Amino acid sequence: MSKRPNIILILIDDMGWRDLGCYGSTFYETPNIDRLCAAGMRFSDAYAACPVCSPTRASLLTGKYPATVGITDWIDWQGKLHPARGAMIDVPYLKELPTSEQSLATALRNGGYQTWHVGKWHLGGEGHSPQDHGFDVNIGGYHMGSPGHGGYFSPWSIDPLADADVPEGTYLTDHLTDHVVDLIQDAEDEQPFFLNLWYYSVHTPIQAKADRIARYEQKARDLGLDQLETFSEDEFHPCEHKKDQHVRRRLLQSDPVYAAMIDSLDENIGRVLDTLDATGKSDDTLILFTSDNGGLATSEGSPTCNAPLAEGKGWMYEGGTREPLFVRWPGAVAQGSECDTPISSPDIYPTLLEAAGLPLIPDQHVDGESILPLLQQQGELERASIFWHYPHYGNQGGTPGSSIRCGDWKLIEFFDDGRRELYNLRQDIGEDDNQIDAEPAIATNLHNQLAAWRESVAAKIPAPNPDWEPPPIVT
Repeated sequence: MSKRPNIILILIDDMGWRDLGCYGSTFYETPNIDRLCAAGMRFSDAYAACPVCSPTRASLLTGKYPATVGITDWIDWQGKLHPARGAMIDVPYLKELPTSEQSLATALRNGGYQTWHVGKWHLGGEGHSPQDHGFDVNIGGYHMGSPGHGGYFSPWSIDPLADADVPEGTYLTDHLTDHVVDLIQDAEDEQPFFLNLWYYSVHTPIQAKADRIARYEQKARDLGLDQLETFSEDEFHPCEHKKDQHVRRRLLQSDPVYAAMIDSLDENIGRVLDTLDATGKSDDTLILFTSDNGGLATSEGSPTCNAPLAEGKGWMYEGGTREPLFVRWPGAVAQGSECDTPISSPDIYPTLLEAAGLPLIPDQHVDGESILPLLQQQGELERASIFWHYPHYGNQGGTPGSSIRCGDWKLIEFFDDGRRELYNLRQDIGEDDNQIDAEPAIATNLHNQLAAWRESVAAKIPAPNPDWEPPPIVT
């Protein structure tokens, strides 16, 4: 294609791999997102670079793994997280995206793009805001990771939106999309745009419009979901301040409020697509849709279920990192195409540069590889393995660890007890059958790769906590 495409990077917060109709949900309804997916390439094995949000967001904008950037946990802007939360002491990490990084937005702006950020940021405050990282426009981006105590209905407590001139009770997802519509309508045709559309949805607090909640409450009754067992509690939480609490897992997708929240999100994605159509920009726009970590399935109300994937947000298992990801690019990506090659968040940076016809910056996006050959079905990726490093206790029950995926095999090493788990994901997507003893050669090879990679990026390893007391044993 000779014309540089407009680029829209849609990042949903906490959306699980099975939270869309096009990825198998039968309770949530996402017709607009499904039609977007059907118009391009759908990836079955796409991953967030971390099971929590800020590190993945940093990886998207830098083309680096979180361990390379130095942001390995969600940015605790209030300073509430204590490092000694379990059997290990969490490692220190950066609390803002360094301005020394040449962000994806900066690279695109240097290449002639208009650059807009709309929605959640959570990569630092003053001096590290979207405007400090190459964005000409920032609407709603702030150091906070959620809408705050004000929730999704105005008036909002997010500083950039606190004085918004909107009717009381305006829904945040609607308001952000109003701005997106205006930006697209007012965009100059002669200059392409990069829209970094990072919705706050579907992060807590789980809030939605009353009429939509009522509709999904009725749907749950009609399907008999309200009569089924919804939760299991079979493991103590590993974090020190929660060690007397059980990890509460949702067993099926059935929460009407969460479903209604996704419904509103889907409606607003439809509004973006309709605006592109109405302005004649659809054929000239590349849209990439994904999420920053797995669905919230084991704590904080456990609003969704990622089955058949294990666990969810905050965990090293597939439910924590495998994400929906698809790309629509008319004339360049075949409609209805699918790809099962594993890809990860750092790959997005070089992919979008290459799609824009701009030179790659290999010294910046050191951990990413352009997936353009996959999108155009003209080749495979050169690398063999992808990596994760999360040396922290997740608020959702997960424990510190590192992992590697190479082909169909995935190995996880947990730091608190030293155990290793090995799974063939093609045969065992739910990570139920640990092959660590059955396949010692594969396990050794993957662990050697993982250890070498950690050394290459100077990954920090948590130290034992001498004050740790294990949770009580219940018989």
